[in-house]
Amino acid sequence: MFQAQQAIFIYCVSPVHMGAGTAIGLIDNPIQRERHTEYPMIAGSGLKGAVRHHFWTQLDDNGRKDKGNLLNRLFGPETDASEFAGAVSFGDAQLVAFPVRCVKGAFVYATSSTALARAMRTLNVTGTKNTKWTIPGVKAGHCRLLNQQLLSGTKLLLEAFEFTAPEPAPDGKPDNDLSPIARWLAENALPSGDAYTFFRNKVKTDLVLLSDEDFGYFACNATVVEPHVRINNETGTADDGGLFYTENLPPESLLIAPVMASVERTTDKIRGDKARLNAAEALRTVLTGDDNGFGGLDGKLLQIGGDATTGRGQVICKVVG
Repeated sequence: MFQAQQAIFIYCVSPVHMGAGTAIGLIDNPIQRERHTEYPMIAGSGLKGAVRHHFWTQLDDNGRKDKGNLLNRLFGPETDASEFAGAVSFGDAQLVAFPVRCVKGAFVYATSSTALARAMRTLNVTGTKNTKWTIPGVKAGHCRLLNQQLLSGTKLLLEAFEFTAPEPAPDGKPDNDLSPIARWLAENALPSGDAYTFFRNKVKTDLVLLSDEDFGYFACNATVVEPHVRINNETGTADDGGLFYTENLPPESLLIAPVMASVERTTDKIRGDKARLNAAEALRTVLTGDDNGFGGLDGKLLQIGGDATTGRGQVICKVVG
């Protein structure tokens, strides 16, 4: 079905609320989570809708009314979806690294063997080369890290927990398995430019490997939970029962998603004199832009999820390759 594919990294620069729609616990508005891991995720349908809206804002009124405009050709028609399917599809975004508060260095980028293995699988499936990582393992209550300056004695202190770090190598060299992964992520997963130099360097030094159990605990319990109050417009005071809690994915979270494309499926009648886009052209238009007026996603600030008017949902997209 798909003839072209590429991976994108999504780096959160603000709290991000991709709502699950239902609440079964104490949090009124929880975020989306995978059923089998409980890791935070971003559903591909929501990601595609946010990207479509991002491109919609780049069209003028005449372009938005044109049934055969590039937006509809790439993402499918806005109203009658039975006419033709869009050429571009987004997969679910999976968690790669999760920020966890640390006694030293403010925070670390925590990850796990499962999170890294799934990221490597997505990269390999989408054709990214040089990602045959050796996925390291670690026992519960232990960690593997690159920056010895994060330690308090022999322990890594994250939130209210301590993790035992391995003895540093006699030659002083960093972890041979974790170091190339951290370098690759720093070079390929975060945006380029001076504004992100600090964070690229921090990923390179402060990537910490935890066990799947410990990483899963933080992914479930270290998200941002904010109280909201509904104000009565007439009295200017809080409504009775107007207190509710909303969960957010924290800033500095890193996720990966596949983007796939097929040949354009519009009919000659809808497309007019425009040439049919092949899969590679459709994918390139969405990810890196072309001469049709779309700027592409690479390096762009994108708003996804809810609470946009309170500054939530700001992410940076980084195309791999």
